[in-house]
Amino acid sequence: MTTTAAPRPAAHPLFRFGLLRDLPRPAAAFANLGPNWFASVMGTGIVANAAVTLPFQVPDLRAAATVVWLLASVLLVGLCGAWAVHWTRHRENARGHAADPVMAQFYGAPPMALLTVGAGTLLLGQGLLGGLAVEVSWVLWLAGTVAGLVSAVSIPYLMFTRFELTGESAFGGWLMPIVPPMVSAATGALLVPYAAPGQARLTMLVACYALFGLSLLASMIVTTLIWQRLATHRPGPARMVPTLWIVLGWLGQSVTAANGLGGVAHLALPAPYAEAFEAFGLVYGLPVFGFALLWVAVAAAVTIRCARSGLPFSLTWWSFTFPVGTVATGTSALATHTGATVLVWAAGLVYLGLIAAWGIVATRTARGSLRGTLFLPSAPAPAGAGR
Repeated sequence: MTTTAAPRPAAHPLFRFGLLRDLPRPAAAFANLGPNWFASVMGTGIVANAAVTLPFQVPDLRAAATVVWLLASVLLVGLCGAWAVHWTRHRENARGHAADPVMAQFYGAPPMALLTVGAGTLLLGQGLLGGLAVEVSWVLWLAGTVAGLVSAVSIPYLMFTRFELTGESAFGGWLMPIVPPMVSAATGALLVPYAAPGQARLTMLVACYALFGLSLLASMIVTTLIWQRLATHRPGPARMVPTLWIVLGWLGQSVTAANGLGGVAHLALPAPYAEAFEAFGLVYGLPVFGFALLWVAVAAAVTIRCARSGLPFSLTWWSFTFPVGTVATGTSALATHTGATVLVWAAGLVYLGLIAAWGIVATRTARGSLRGTLFLPSAPAPAGAGR
């Protein structure tokens, strides 16, 4: 008995140009689209936002930042559409992501992507959109804040009741679902002046400080667990090492939020409370800036050590961008409020590091996306990385 081999399907036109050639078919790009993809929007948007907040002027930097904000906006719209296709056509995979103790942590990325682009819309979009930019920023802030609160409650709930975790499970990604409220606080400070005077503006300020505290205390707890894991179980698999940089996210963003909210507190609160909150920005921000520098040194040393034996590229490399960007915005806020030259230089150096990191990661991501490599199923989570 002889059998006839089934004819191979005709090559898709995209394959002839080398696009998505690592996939069996182009539609497979939607099958494994996890929430971690939204980190690319966060990392791109913060490059634009941080440029605007620098305590010094650079020719044409604002124009370049506007282009980067537009790129982040296009990425956000594209990913939202692609994710809708993913949830519609590959619902089992999508539910699998939500049930996975590692991937589920990255459900904090979509809210932060919305908030980052929303802040950029307010900072950079008014020249293009006029008054509509403020309205769009409000919509994105509200959507990102609600989604961030959902992630901040639901993911810890799953960790406490369903996921099987040990002391070795802690990793930087545990911060992802609880940091969005801090991003809401930092970006909400930009919107306080646009709220109606009186109770509406006071409510906005109070809400932002509550979001600040919610994320601050939870992030401190998780960072302690990450420190313990590093001390007792070592950094873990190479592909998880970049997530150590996520710790910088809440550190830098909290400094940004404390100073941003302090700077607008007088619009809603009387003396002496407004002055107290403004002073709190520095009283809190300068010591936390010091700890952020310590974490930069530790994370960099661990990353370099890992890179010597091989640090494979993955979407976790976006951890080198947004967290560093928040340190840039936080340092810029401290430099603006103190006038310290050393902080002005520090803000510039951190921003240069952000641009370098974004350039490398964005290029590698674009290359992997065009080939289709990054759309392939992720390897199972290693033991101790979240299970």
